[in-house]
Amino acid sequence: MYHFFMALAKYLQNTSWALYISGSTWIYPFVQATHFSGLSLWVGTNLALDLRLMGIGSKRQTAGELSDALFAWNWTGLAIAIAGGFMLFSSAATKYIPNPAFEIKLGILVPLGIILHIIVQQKARTWGQTQQVAAIGKFAGLVEFLWWFSVITAAVSIPNFDTH
Repeated sequence: MYHFFMALAKYLQNTSWALYISGSTWIYPFVQATHFSGLSLWVGTNLALDLRLMGIGSKRQTAGELSDALFAWNWTGLAIAIAGGFMLFSSAATKYIPNPAFEIKLGILVPLGIILHIIVQQKARTWGQTQQVAAIGKFAGLVEFLWWFSVITAAVSIPNFDTH
């Protein structure tokens, strides 16, 4: 399986647009800023909901109302983060594939994004119909909050591993 991913990484890394990104003095920082902006929007809206579920922060809205209000911003942030992340990955893919911090980041992020986040986002409407959040909602908010902390820790550790 590793060889398949490494072959795909070599292919992506040698596409004209990946070579353009990695060879440009200004486009790589622009793509990186785009990725980080999308991440900030996505993670920020997730953490706002998680904190509300845990009972921390403004109580002007129920958790359900906050989830509804942030829904479009949340998924817009995810789309921007994925687009920017894919472009960054493609520009140096063979360095990312064997990077243990990158593997941990994706290993934590994919289940978080696909399973836990969707469940929390959908159930927040039920758990947070009133100002008082159900205990399971508080627990889910805490778990997702801690999971995000793990993803961020792995992500910032990526440059610390020299894989070549």
